[in-house]
Amino acid sequence: MTITSSFSKADLQQFTGDDLRYRTLNRSVIYTPGIKYLAENAQAYWLIDAIASYFVGPEMRNAMKRDDRLQSLQFWRLEVTDEQTASLYAVADKGLKPFIAQAIDFTDFPFDCIDVWAGFDGTYWTLYLPSEH
Repeated sequence: MTITSSFSKADLQQFTGDDLRYRTLNRSVIYTPGIKYLAENAQAYWLIDAIASYFVGPEMRNAMKRDDRLQSLQFWRLEVTDEQTASLYAVADKGLKPFIAQAIDFTDFPFDCIDVWAGFDGTYWTLYLPSEH
């Protein structure tokens, strides 16, 4: 299966928010149709899994204790290099040091970067595209 050749970042702008959600393997993390579209067209369900996996770990719990803003909203970014390696990281706000950082040895992700936001509604963490905010 190959990445859809006509898939572009502009396609993601069509997603502006709705009530439909999908579950991850982590029962406390769900995601929107925009994230589903991204995962399907970029063959990047691994990105959803990578982000969701942090919501059960000590790194996240410790970061939330240090900065209570992380208990309601987080900004995740995947940055891909020309060598097809990547960095996945999360911050509490623009310009701050990441509280989560993961090196990815190889990816065929089609864009040089993508932002995924995570918001907590009191029950679930929802992963969504910035255009869906």
